[in-house]
Amino acid sequence: MTTIKNIKPLSAEELFDLLKKEFAPYINSKLDSGLTIEYAHVYDVINISFPEVITGIAFTVIVSVDEVSLEKNEDNIDYDSALLQGHLSDFLKAKCE
Repeated sequence: MTTIKNIKPLSAEELFDLLKKEFAPYINSKLDSGLTIEYAHVYDVINISFPEVITGIAFTVIVSVDEVSLEKNEDNIDYDSALLQGHLSDFLKAKCE
């Protein structure tokens, strides 16, 4: 789990909107790819999926007033998601800190 200080602070709704609008272009430019990314948002939890490369939910982002937590879904062991997690973590840090 990665914990990022929510200094700005962003609500779950604001972060969800940023992810939907800005994360796909961000990661696709970093990886020189065209990944499809799906998001689901309920209350303070945002689930992120990469259906082309990982089955099911890849990451869960939990937003609180003080911090944003990024958790990797351990059920997805068929794909090395460290690169995706690193770019997602960098994106979250840029938006929250």
